[in-house]
Amino acid sequence: MGKPHVFITRRILEAGLKMINQSCDMEIWPENFPPTPQELKEKVQGMQGILCMLSDRMDGELMDWAGEGLKVISTYAVGVDNIDVAKATRRGIAVGNTPGVLTDATADLAFGLLLAAARRISEADRMVRGGQWKTWEPTTLLGADVHGATLGIVGFGRIGQAIARRAHGFDMRVLYCAHGHAPKELPADSKAEEVNFDTLLQESDFISLHVPLTAETRRLMNKEAFDKMKPSAILVNTARGGVVDQQALAEALSSGKLAGAALDVTDPEPIPTDSPLLKLENVIIAPHIGSASTRTRERMAVMAAENLLAGLRGERLPYCVNPQVYG
Repeated sequence: MGKPHVFITRRILEAGLKMINQSCDMEIWPENFPPTPQELKEKVQGMQGILCMLSDRMDGELMDWAGEGLKVISTYAVGVDNIDVAKATRRGIAVGNTPGVLTDATADLAFGLLLAAARRISEADRMVRGGQWKTWEPTTLLGADVHGATLGIVGFGRIGQAIARRAHGFDMRVLYCAHGHAPKELPADSKAEEVNFDTLLQESDFISLHVPLTAETRRLMNKEAFDKMKPSAILVNTARGGVVDQQALAEALSSGKLAGAALDVTDPEPIPTDSPLLKLENVIIAPHIGSASTRTRERMAVMAAENLLAGLRGERLPYCVNPQVYG
Protein backbone atom coordinates (compact mmCIF):
# COMPACT_ATOMS: atom_id res chain seq x y z
CA MET A 1 0.00 0.00 0.00
CA GLY A 2 1.47 3.35 -1.09
CA LYS A 3 1.69 6.58 0.82
CA PRO A 4 -1.48 8.70 1.04
CA HIS A 5 -1.68 11.59 -1.39
CA VAL A 6 -2.12 15.08 0.07
CA PHE A 7 -2.37 18.52 -1.45
CA ILE A 8 -1.06 21.61 0.38
CA THR A 9 -2.44 24.84 -1.02
CA ARG A 10 0.58 26.98 -0.08
CA ARG A 11 4.05 26.36 1.27
CA ILE A 12 4.05 26.39 5.07
CA LEU A 13 7.05 26.43 7.41
CA GLU A 14 9.43 23.49 7.13
CA ALA A 15 8.63 22.05 10.58
CA GLY A 16 5.20 21.04 9.32
CA LEU A 17 6.30 20.00 5.84
CA LYS A 18 8.95 17.63 7.20
CA MET A 19 6.34 15.81 9.28
CA ILE A 20 4.05 15.38 6.29
CA ASN A 21 6.79 14.41 3.87
CA GLN A 22 7.88 11.50 6.07
CA SER A 23 4.66 9.58 5.56
CA CYS A 24 2.83 11.17 2.63
CA ASP A 25 3.14 11.75 -1.07
CA MET A 26 2.61 15.50 -0.90
CA GLU A 27 2.07 18.09 -3.60
CA ILE A 28 2.51 21.77 -2.73
CA TRP A 29 1.03 24.61 -4.74
CA PRO A 30 4.18 26.36 -6.02
CA GLU A 31 2.89 29.91 -6.52
CA ASN A 32 2.65 32.81 -4.09
CA PHE A 33 -0.89 33.52 -5.29
CA PRO A 34 -3.51 30.96 -4.24
CA PRO A 35 -4.94 28.49 -6.73
CA THR A 36 -8.14 29.53 -8.46
CA PRO A 37 -11.30 27.51 -7.70
CA GLN A 38 -10.82 25.62 -10.96
CA GLU A 39 -7.15 24.91 -10.21
CA LEU A 40 -8.14 23.71 -6.75
CA LYS A 41 -10.64 21.28 -8.24
CA GLU A 42 -8.00 19.84 -10.53
CA LYS A 43 -5.40 19.52 -7.77
CA VAL A 44 -7.57 17.85 -5.13
CA GLN A 45 -8.80 15.04 -7.35
CA GLY A 46 -7.83 11.72 -5.81
CA MET A 47 -6.36 13.27 -2.67
CA GLN A 48 -6.83 11.67 0.74
CA GLY A 49 -5.94 14.86 2.60
CA ILE A 50 -5.96 18.62 2.00
CA LEU A 51 -4.05 21.23 3.99
CA CYS A 52 -5.59 24.58 3.08
CA MET A 53 -5.33 28.27 3.89
CA LEU A 54 -8.19 30.49 5.08
CA SER A 55 -8.48 31.94 1.56
CA ASP A 56 -9.23 28.53 -0.01
CA ARG A 57 -12.95 27.79 -0.31
CA MET A 58 -13.66 24.20 0.74
CA ASP A 59 -17.28 23.62 -0.25
CA GLY A 60 -19.25 20.47 -0.94
CA GLU A 61 -18.55 20.62 -4.66
CA LEU A 62 -14.80 20.67 -4.06
CA MET A 63 -15.08 17.75 -1.65
CA ASP A 64 -16.94 15.81 -4.32
CA TRP A 65 -14.21 16.61 -6.83
CA ALA A 66 -11.65 15.18 -4.44
CA GLY A 67 -13.57 11.94 -4.34
CA GLU A 68 -14.66 9.41 -1.76
CA GLY A 69 -11.07 8.87 -0.59
CA LEU A 70 -10.85 12.32 1.02
CA LYS A 71 -10.49 11.77 4.76
CA VAL A 72 -9.35 15.07 6.24
CA ILE A 73 -9.21 18.82 5.63
CA SER A 74 -6.70 20.63 7.83
CA THR A 75 -6.74 24.42 7.75
CA TYR A 76 -3.75 26.59 8.59
CA ALA A 77 -5.93 28.96 10.63
CA VAL A 78 -8.27 29.22 13.59
CA GLY A 79 -11.32 30.37 11.65
CA VAL A 80 -13.14 27.88 9.46
CA ASP A 81 -15.60 30.14 7.64
CA ASN A 82 -13.93 29.08 4.36
CA ILE A 83 -14.95 25.44 4.98
CA ASP A 84 -18.45 24.02 4.75
CA VAL A 85 -18.04 22.02 7.95
CA ALA A 86 -21.57 20.60 7.87
CA LYS A 87 -21.06 19.11 4.41
CA ALA A 88 -17.67 17.75 5.42
CA THR A 89 -19.26 16.05 8.42
CA ARG A 90 -21.99 14.49 6.30
CA ARG A 91 -19.29 13.09 4.03
CA GLY A 92 -17.32 11.69 6.96
CA ILE A 93 -14.45 14.14 6.45
CA ALA A 94 -12.70 15.33 9.60
CA VAL A 95 -11.88 19.07 9.75
CA GLY A 96 -9.04 20.45 11.86
CA ASN A 97 -7.83 23.95 12.71
CA THR A 98 -5.07 25.59 14.78
CA PRO A 99 -6.74 27.12 17.87
CA GLY A 100 -5.05 28.85 20.78
CA VAL A 101 -1.57 29.09 19.30
CA LEU A 102 -2.06 32.48 17.66
CA THR A 103 -3.87 34.16 20.57
CA ASP A 104 -0.97 36.22 21.89
CA ALA A 105 0.52 37.05 18.50
CA THR A 106 -2.82 38.37 17.27
CA ALA A 107 -3.47 40.25 20.51
CA ASP A 108 -0.01 41.83 20.28
CA LEU A 109 -0.74 43.02 16.75
CA ALA A 110 -4.22 44.29 17.63
CA PHE A 111 -2.88 46.35 20.49
CA GLY A 112 0.00 47.54 18.31
CA LEU A 113 -2.51 48.73 15.71
CA LEU A 114 -4.50 50.47 18.44
CA LEU A 115 -1.40 52.34 19.61
CA ALA A 116 -0.31 53.17 16.08
CA ALA A 117 -3.72 54.57 15.17
CA ALA A 118 -4.08 56.49 18.43
CA ARG A 119 -0.68 58.17 18.13
CA ARG A 120 -0.77 58.46 14.32
CA ILE A 121 2.52 56.62 13.91
CA SER A 122 2.02 55.66 10.26
CA GLU A 123 1.16 59.26 9.37
CA ALA A 124 4.27 60.45 11.22
CA ASP A 125 6.47 57.98 9.35
CA ARG A 126 5.04 59.09 5.98
CA MET A 127 5.60 62.73 6.96
CA VAL A 128 9.27 62.13 7.70
CA ARG A 129 9.90 59.99 4.60
CA GLY A 130 8.13 62.57 2.45
CA GLY A 131 10.46 65.35 3.57
CA GLN A 132 7.68 67.24 5.34
CA TRP A 133 9.32 67.32 8.78
CA LYS A 134 10.77 70.82 8.85
CA THR A 135 10.63 71.67 12.56
CA TRP A 136 9.07 70.70 15.88
CA GLU A 137 5.85 72.53 16.66
CA PRO A 138 3.20 72.07 19.36
CA THR A 139 0.24 70.98 17.24
CA THR A 140 1.78 68.48 14.81
CA LEU A 141 0.02 65.11 14.59
CA LEU A 142 -1.92 65.36 17.83
CA GLY A 143 -3.38 61.96 18.68
CA ALA A 144 -5.47 60.26 21.32
CA ASP A 145 -4.43 59.13 24.80
CA VAL A 146 -4.54 55.39 25.33
CA HIS A 147 -3.73 55.43 29.03
CA GLY A 148 -6.97 55.72 31.00
CA ALA A 149 -9.21 55.49 27.94
CA THR A 150 -12.15 53.10 27.50
CA LEU A 151 -11.67 50.04 25.31
CA GLY A 152 -14.67 48.12 23.99
CA ILE A 153 -14.00 44.51 22.99
CA VAL A 154 -16.53 42.81 20.71
CA GLY A 155 -16.15 39.06 21.22
CA PHE A 156 -14.53 37.88 24.44
CA GLY A 157 -12.92 34.57 23.60
CA ARG A 158 -9.21 33.86 23.93
CA ILE A 159 -8.00 36.81 21.85
CA GLY A 160 -10.52 39.26 23.31
CA GLN A 161 -9.40 38.35 26.82
CA ALA A 162 -5.74 38.66 25.81
CA ILE A 163 -6.46 42.18 24.56
CA ALA A 164 -8.12 42.99 27.90
CA ARG A 165 -5.01 41.89 29.80
CA ARG A 166 -2.87 44.22 27.69
CA ALA A 167 -5.34 47.07 28.16
CA HIS A 168 -5.20 46.73 31.94
CA GLY A 169 -1.48 47.52 31.73
CA PHE A 170 -2.49 50.91 30.34
CA ASP A 171 -5.08 51.42 33.08
CA MET A 172 -7.85 51.31 30.50
CA ARG A 173 -11.46 50.75 31.40
CA VAL A 174 -12.45 47.57 29.53
CA LEU A 175 -15.98 46.86 28.31
CA TYR A 176 -17.00 43.78 26.36
CA CYS A 177 -19.97 42.20 24.66
CA ALA A 178 -19.89 38.57 23.62
CA HIS A 179 -21.82 38.51 20.32
CA GLY A 180 -21.76 34.73 20.30
CA HIS A 181 -18.08 34.56 21.25
CA ALA A 182 -18.18 34.53 25.02
CA PRO A 183 -15.86 33.03 27.62
CA LYS A 184 -16.88 29.78 29.27
CA GLU A 185 -15.57 31.25 32.49
CA LEU A 186 -13.87 34.57 33.20
CA PRO A 187 -10.61 34.60 35.17
CA ALA A 188 -11.10 35.55 38.80
CA ASP A 189 -8.96 38.68 38.36
CA SER A 190 -10.79 39.93 35.25
CA LYS A 191 -11.69 43.60 35.47
CA ALA A 192 -13.68 43.65 32.24
CA GLU A 193 -17.30 44.76 32.42
CA GLU A 194 -19.95 43.11 30.26
CA VAL A 195 -22.33 45.58 28.58
CA ASN A 196 -24.78 45.47 25.71
CA PHE A 197 -23.61 46.34 22.21
CA ASP A 198 -25.13 49.83 22.12
CA THR A 199 -23.50 50.79 25.42
CA LEU A 200 -20.14 49.55 24.16
CA LEU A 201 -20.48 51.61 20.97
CA GLN A 202 -21.49 54.75 22.83
CA GLU A 203 -18.91 54.67 25.63
CA SER A 204 -15.75 53.29 24.01
CA ASP A 205 -12.80 55.39 22.87
CA PHE A 206 -11.40 52.34 21.06
CA ILE A 207 -13.29 49.31 19.76
CA SER A 208 -11.46 46.06 18.95
CA LEU A 209 -13.23 43.27 17.05
CA HIS A 210 -12.65 39.60 17.94
CA VAL A 211 -15.66 37.67 16.65
CA PRO A 212 -15.82 34.94 14.00
CA LEU A 213 -17.56 35.74 10.73
CA THR A 214 -21.11 34.40 10.93
CA ALA A 215 -24.52 35.43 9.65
CA GLU A 216 -24.97 37.39 12.88
CA THR A 217 -21.64 39.21 12.74
CA ARG A 218 -21.40 39.94 9.00
CA ARG A 219 -21.30 43.74 8.65
CA LEU A 220 -21.91 44.06 12.37
CA MET A 221 -20.01 47.34 12.17
CA ASN A 222 -22.20 49.26 9.75
CA LYS A 223 -23.50 52.82 9.35
CA GLU A 224 -25.91 52.41 12.25
CA ALA A 225 -23.09 51.23 14.52
CA PHE A 226 -20.73 54.01 13.43
CA ASP A 227 -23.41 56.63 14.07
CA LYS A 228 -23.56 55.50 17.72
CA MET A 229 -19.79 55.75 18.28
CA LYS A 230 -17.92 58.77 19.54
CA PRO A 231 -16.51 60.99 16.75
CA SER A 232 -13.15 60.64 18.51
CA ALA A 233 -13.28 56.82 18.54
CA ILE A 234 -10.94 54.44 16.73
CA LEU A 235 -11.91 51.02 15.33
CA VAL A 236 -9.47 48.08 15.26
CA ASN A 237 -10.27 44.89 13.32
CA THR A 238 -8.12 41.77 13.47
CA ALA A 239 -11.07 39.34 13.21
CA ARG A 240 -12.48 39.00 9.69
CA GLY A 241 -12.96 41.68 7.05
CA GLY A 242 -16.63 40.84 6.54
CA VAL A 243 -17.46 41.95 10.09
CA VAL A 244 -17.09 45.56 8.89
CA ASP A 245 -19.08 47.35 6.19
CA GLN A 246 -16.08 48.94 4.52
CA GLN A 247 -18.06 51.45 2.45
CA ALA A 248 -19.81 52.71 5.60
CA LEU A 249 -16.46 52.81 7.40
CA ALA A 250 -14.90 54.91 4.63
CA GLU A 251 -17.82 57.34 4.76
CA ALA A 252 -17.63 57.62 8.56
CA LEU A 253 -13.89 58.26 8.47
CA SER A 254 -13.99 60.81 5.64
CA SER A 255 -16.93 62.70 7.15
CA GLY A 256 -15.42 63.01 10.63
CA LYS A 257 -17.97 60.71 12.30
CA LEU A 258 -15.06 58.48 13.28
CA ALA A 259 -11.49 59.50 14.10
CA GLY A 260 -9.59 56.51 12.77
CA ALA A 261 -9.36 52.81 12.01
CA ALA A 262 -6.68 50.13 11.93
CA LEU A 263 -7.40 46.96 9.95
CA ASP A 264 -5.46 43.72 9.62
CA VAL A 265 -8.29 42.12 7.65
CA THR A 266 -10.41 43.33 4.75
CA ASP A 267 -13.21 42.09 2.53
CA PRO A 268 -12.06 40.97 0.04
CA GLU A 269 -8.41 40.19 0.61
CA PRO A 270 -6.28 41.73 -0.74
CA ILE A 271 -8.20 44.98 -0.55
CA PRO A 272 -8.92 46.39 -4.05
CA THR A 273 -6.52 49.15 -5.06
CA ASP A 274 -9.44 51.47 -5.79
CA SER A 275 -10.94 51.09 -2.31
CA PRO A 276 -11.81 54.51 -0.83
CA LEU A 277 -10.13 53.40 2.42
CA LEU A 278 -6.73 53.54 0.71
CA LYS A 279 -7.21 57.23 -0.01
CA LEU A 280 -7.64 58.15 3.67
CA GLU A 281 -4.80 59.21 5.97
CA ASN A 282 -6.61 58.14 9.14
CA VAL A 283 -6.61 54.42 8.27
CA ILE A 284 -3.89 51.82 8.82
CA ILE A 285 -4.23 48.65 6.74
CA ALA A 286 -1.97 45.62 7.26
CA PRO A 287 -1.95 42.52 4.99
CA HIS A 288 -3.46 40.02 7.47
CA ILE A 289 -0.35 39.54 9.61
CA GLY A 290 -2.05 38.86 12.97
CA SER A 291 -0.28 35.53 13.44
CA ALA A 292 2.87 36.46 11.53
CA SER A 293 5.55 35.79 14.09
CA THR A 294 8.06 33.05 13.34
CA ARG A 295 7.27 31.03 16.46
CA THR A 296 3.50 31.25 15.97
CA ARG A 297 3.52 30.34 12.29
CA GLU A 298 5.86 27.42 12.97
CA ARG A 299 3.55 26.10 15.68
CA MET A 300 0.58 26.51 13.33
CA ALA A 301 2.43 24.44 10.70
CA VAL A 302 3.03 21.64 13.22
CA MET A 303 -0.60 21.66 14.43
CA ALA A 304 -1.93 21.62 10.86
CA ALA A 305 0.40 18.71 10.06
CA GLU A 306 -0.70 16.84 13.20
CA ASN A 307 -4.34 17.19 12.18
CA LEU A 308 -3.63 16.07 8.64
CA LEU A 309 -1.63 13.01 9.65
CA ALA A 310 -4.10 11.92 12.33
CA GLY A 311 -6.94 12.11 9.85
CA LEU A 312 -5.04 10.04 7.30
CA ARG A 313 -4.40 7.37 9.94
CA GLY A 314 -8.08 7.29 10.83
CA GLU A 315 -7.38 8.72 14.28
CA ARG A 316 -9.21 11.51 16.05
CA LEU A 317 -7.78 14.91 15.10
CA PRO A 318 -6.01 16.62 18.02
CA TYR A 319 -7.63 19.95 17.07
CA CYS A 320 -10.96 18.85 15.60
CA VAL A 321 -13.66 21.28 14.48
CA ASN A 322 -16.35 18.65 13.82
CA PRO A 323 -16.13 15.91 16.49
CA GLN A 324 -19.58 14.75 15.32
CA VAL A 325 -17.79 13.01 12.46
CA TYR A 326 -16.67 10.36 14.96
CA GLY A 327 -20.23 9.61 16.02
